[in-house]
Amino acid sequence: MRRYGPALVLVLCAAAVLRISLFSALYLRYVQQGLRPYLVASGALLLALGIARAVAAGRTAGREHHGEDEHPHEREHQHGHDHGHGHGHGRDHDHGHGHDHGPRVAWLLVVPALALLLFPPPALGSYSAERESVRQAAEGIGTFPALPAGDPVVLTLGEFSSRAMYDSGRTMKGRTIRMVGFVTRDDSGTWYLTRLQITCCAADARPDKVEIRGADAPPVDNWVSVTGTWVPKGGLGSDEAWPPVLAATDVRNVQQPENPYEKR
Repeated sequence: MRRYGPALVLVLCAAAVLRISLFSALYLRYVQQGLRPYLVASGALLLALGIARAVAAGRTAGREHHGEDEHPHEREHQHGHDHGHGHGHGRDHDHGHGHDHGPRVAWLLVVPALALLLFPPPALGSYSAERESVRQAAEGIGTFPALPAGDPVVLTLGEFSSRAMYDSGRTMKGRTIRMVGFVTRDDSGTWYLTRLQITCCAADARPDKVEIRGADAPPVDNWVSVTGTWVPKGGLGSDEAWPPVLAATDVRNVQQPENPYEKR
């Protein structure tokens, strides 16, 4: 087992990466969609290295076994030689002992690999959103393009927040808006429709949230679709304008989207 240990670790890591990127869309819980080809390539490379390592280990085992069967007198000679030179035997023993440390450390990689294979961690939720400070927008106040015709208009939370806080043309006024996100709640009982935005991966996630009024709060972390109308508050770009408000006319439970994050 020790001989094939490194190969097994490589194959397990490859299987975990390929499971979330090639055979499912679970990678979207952790990284942006555009990184999928790199994950697939990394998994394929790890798999190839693992197979090559296993083949090399098998060949080495075969040569050693073949040598033992064909030359028993050489083993006897070496055994006698080792007894006559005890200090050499000690050096060989130490050398072999030192090589055992690499595989032992490498086995630690099995834990995250098995976790991804058997119990993939969920996407970030309300806990991560609550830890993040209020978003500081990079956009300036300006004019936004008109919304598409027809109601309800489906927007991301990022689009809704940007228009609510910075759109001098007030293009959402009087329109019916529909958004999808998960539920968070503050200490006062106010609830929010929330979505995490990422630039690269889940490590840089930060929340966009919309205060929901006129509807009872579903359980925290539930994914819901909320339809309603925008309620202006505060001056454009001011602290009072955050978070933006939606007066809900319809709240429905939905399945978590395949990609739970919005791109920042």
